[in-house]
This record gives sequence, C-alpha cells and structure tokens, in this order.
Amino acid sequence: MLATLRAAGFDVLARNHAEAILSHDFPQATAEIVAALIAFRIEMAEVMGGGGGESGQTRRLRHALAEAGWRKHRFNVQTIVDGTPREGVSHEVDHVRFTDAGALALEIEWNNKDPFFDRDLENFQRLHALSAISLGIIVTRGRSMQEALPGRILGWLHAQGLAGEADLERLGLAARTVAQRRTVAGQVARGADFADAFSRKFTADKFGPATTHWAKLEDRVARGVGNPCPLLLIGLPAAILAG
Repeated sequence: MLATLRAAGFDVLARNHAEAILSHDFPQATAEIVAALIAFRIEMAEVMGGGGGESGQTRRLRHALAEAGWRKHRFNVQTIVDGTPREGVSHEVDHVRFTDAGALALEIEWNNKDPFFDRDLENFQRLHALSAISLGIIVTRGRSMQEALPGRILGWLHAQGLAGEADLERLGLAARTVAQRRTVAGQVARGADFADAFSRKFTADKFGPATTHWAKLEDRVARGVGNPCPLLLIGLPAAILAG
C-alpha cells in the first residue's frame, strides 16, 4: 500500500522494519492513512494564509484521520517503587490508532520549528520502549514541495495581481513585522519587483530551512533520533498543491 504513496510522489521512508510491521499487523490502519493522504489537496490560498503551524489544510487532514479512528490520546505513565507511586508523566499524541494488534502513533508537522521533530521522535521512542505503541509515524512537507514552494508562492502572488502594499491588505497578508516591511521596502528601493521582494521574504520567514520539512526529518532519523522505535516518515509532495 505504501507503493501507492511513492507512485503519487510522496517521500516515504520506513525504518526498523516499519513497512513489514504495517503490512503484516496493520493493513487496515495503513490503508486508512494512504486513503487520507491520496485524497488530500492544499490550496495555495491556504498556504498563504493561516498561522505557522495550524492552518485550514492541516485541520482537514486531521479531521479525515480522526474520522477513520485516528484520534488524540494522552498516554499516562505511572511508576511504582516498592509499592509507592512516584510522580507520573504523560505523553500526548495527536493521532493514535488502537487495534487488536497494537497501537500506532502519528504526528503531522506541517510547519513548526524543526525541534518539534526531536520531540515527536523521542516521544515515540519512549512509548515504544513501554510497549505502548508498535510504531510511530510523522507526516511533513516533502522534498518536492519544499523545493516548489518559492515558485508556487510567487506565481500565486502574480496571479492575484500583487503590486504594492494596498494589495497585501486585499489579500489578507498585511500583518507583518516592522523588520519584514523594511526588508521588502529596501529591495523595492533597489529596483526589485514588489511581488518578488515580498515573496522571497514571506517564503524565507514562513517556510524556511529551520521549519519542519523532509530534509530536517531525514537528517534526524539518519542520526538515530527515535531509535529503535519502528518509524514511518511521509513527505507531502508538490503534486498536492492546487490553485
């Protein structure tokens, strides 16, 4: 089933026998993930709007997974030493799928700061060590999407007729810091097209290299973060961008 995602352009990386575990013990749950992702589309207007981490497209994907049984869950861990309970800890995961074969944990990191990957992977590691989950899954922006975003954002801005500050108000993009305004104004003063200058600054600030995307996730897993928990990593491709 993961071949369907690969054929559609998704980045897919399975570690520590994750693919075998999914195909043997969790075929239905795997099919649910694949179906939700294959149907998923992101409008460029949504890419431009919303906050850094949680936006309309993210909520749609979360809703689709929740409808299939992947719901938020808090794992509470209590340690008892010689009959005396010690202070407990909890681990909250946004999407958990419980089945007769075990539990799968899934996090969506559309656009957070990249240390969130460490949090997720270490959380999966701890829960796996406790036999609370069988496998951890992370969905983030894929390599092709990360590479395509600058051009797609600029193309959308040109299509919307962005020519100056007044157009930012019309498009709902006027909320910026003083530093951001100065950077764009400085580039325009040196002869840059307003849409080009705004696009470069917007893309660097919102989807820059220090945010959650495929290369950052792949690097962490290559360094062993999350081991030995079985992991499935999925990168959303540029092909799902629409508009």
